[in-house]
Amino acid sequence: MITAMYKLIRPALFLFSPERIHGIVMSGLRAVSYIPFSGHLMRMIFNYQNPKLEREVFGIKFKNPVGLAAGFDKNGDAYNLMANLGFSFVEIGSLTPEAQGGNPKPRCFRLPKDQAIINRMGINNNGVKYAVEYIKKHKPNCVIGGNLSKNSNVSNEDAPKDYEKSFALLYDFVDYFVLNVSCPNVKNLDKLQNINSLSEIIDRLLALRRYYDDYRPILLKVSPDIEQKHLDEIIDLVLVSGLDGVIATNTTRSREPLTTDKESVAAIGDGGMSGAPLFEKSLSFVKYISQRTNGQLPIIAVGGIMSPEKAKAMLDAGASLIQVYSGFIYNGPAFVKEINKYLVKNS
Repeated sequence: MITAMYKLIRPALFLFSPERIHGIVMSGLRAVSYIPFSGHLMRMIFNYQNPKLEREVFGIKFKNPVGLAAGFDKNGDAYNLMANLGFSFVEIGSLTPEAQGGNPKPRCFRLPKDQAIINRMGINNNGVKYAVEYIKKHKPNCVIGGNLSKNSNVSNEDAPKDYEKSFALLYDFVDYFVLNVSCPNVKNLDKLQNINSLSEIIDRLLALRRYYDDYRPILLKVSPDIEQKHLDEIIDLVLVSGLDGVIATNTTRSREPLTTDKESVAAIGDGGMSGAPLFEKSLSFVKYISQRTNGQLPIIAVGGIMSPEKAKAMLDAGASLIQVYSGFIYNGPAFVKEINKYLVKNS
């Protein structure tokens, strides 16, 4: 019922630019949250709980396997609103040490025929200190992941210092960390996937983690655009270093397969694509990583999960958890509940 209603009003919502409607909707949710018992009512409507959904991954207990991918809650100030909509975990960020405005607008585009989104946001965010102050004042009602990246004006040679700084500031306020070295929307950031560069970042964070009493898992987010040989090198590095898992995958520079006319796509220009066209590629990465590590490495699957059936396919392929973003945009606020009900029914 809710999904059907959402799809009726979706064309009106899509008349606004993606960034503008995101701001309007989030402002509306925040306004509603000040109404007494509104949060409880939303959880009654959108949450679905069942013991079959519960799981423990890298030492953290999750109420269900569905999380919100990084990029939606860029500043770490919407996690409880999203928990009300059924997400068991929310990945905030990407966060950088200093606030940055990102790339010039327009920088986010929908491809409704393909249920896809192309963005070149440029990791716009208010900085890690903003997120820390917000979390201090608003206790999370779900598991929180901190997705980290470097500031765009910082060279790749100095990138490890940026990751260290954000890691240290955020350590006591999130449940796990994700290293974003594969976003296609910041110049040369994906060059940090080079094994030498990546090793230095990982080594520094693992060394820093030893000074804390509480253990925070660290995951690596991989690009769907790397070749298998490079993926093998990354998997080996993850296993040898002792990282706690991987997220497969980030957005893609590829424009295949799309049904939207080529002229319209070309007019959009650069940017990372997410949504339905990415599913098969992300699924293949999940299968490959799971098989190559004998299922011993936790995987969070993300990319093109546009239906409950595709969510289950990712879990069947070896993922421990899944994340959605474009699927949430195209299917609406009841999407997480639909996935969880389907998983229980087909378990």
